[in-house]
Amino acid sequence: MTAISSNENETRDTILDGRIALIQPRHGYRFSVEAILLGRFARASTRERVLELGAGCGVVAIMMAALYRPREVVAIEIQPPLAAMIARSATLNGLESVNAVCADLRQKRIAGVEPASFDLVVANPPYRAAAAGRENPDHGRRLARGESAAVAVLMDFVAAAHRYARRGGRVAFVFTARRSAELISAMRSKQLEPKRIRFVHPRIAMPASVMLIEARAGGGIEVAIEPPLILYERPGIYTSEARAILSSP
Repeated sequence: MTAISSNENETRDTILDGRIALIQPRHGYRFSVEAILLGRFARASTRERVLELGAGCGVVAIMMAALYRPREVVAIEIQPPLAAMIARSATLNGLESVNAVCADLRQKRIAGVEPASFDLVVANPPYRAAAAGRENPDHGRRLARGESAAVAVLMDFVAAAHRYARRGGRVAFVFTARRSAELISAMRSKQLEPKRIRFVHPRIAMPASVMLIEARAGGGIEVAIEPPLILYERPGIYTSEARAILSSP
């Protein structure tokens, strides 16, 4: 459900049957279903610290805080307006554990964000490789969805996840399936060993469009390939499993 807020440049939207309210730009970057899938795929306990990289409007960070009640959730976002929206969404949902940090995830040191101190790091990196396809004219969307020399690319996200995850900690990404080999290779180059992989298919007879992956910092080589998630029974109609994931738990 979407409602225009008192600021005509933003909207207040609800997810998970209205359990969570989110503030996001009316135009430009807006979260997609993939972010919600990541928020349900990655799970945290109440004693853990969670970090979201390149958080956008903070949907994954807000979901993690609301669903699992970890002791702290830090959301790093480079665009000041979006970082401010994360903080406001946290207040809107009564989530005192969420801390929005406006910073570039490529920085080696970010004030208040200590290396090797997080139990879980989550990210929804840009899907498009640099120079792949037509450039989006909207600056916010371009920063969020496409790689370029000016913004963090996939390897920057993986390097940051490696920097901030503690030894034995978990790293969970949602990413385009067509670049899954690239992501796995990048993770393993930073000693982030895949532990769980789930592919998401738009329809049962269609190729996977998205990959959900959880890796462990310094983990062993065994990996579980989970059953595929099929999103739609037919156009516009979710499968029962997809409906359950997108509903309030």
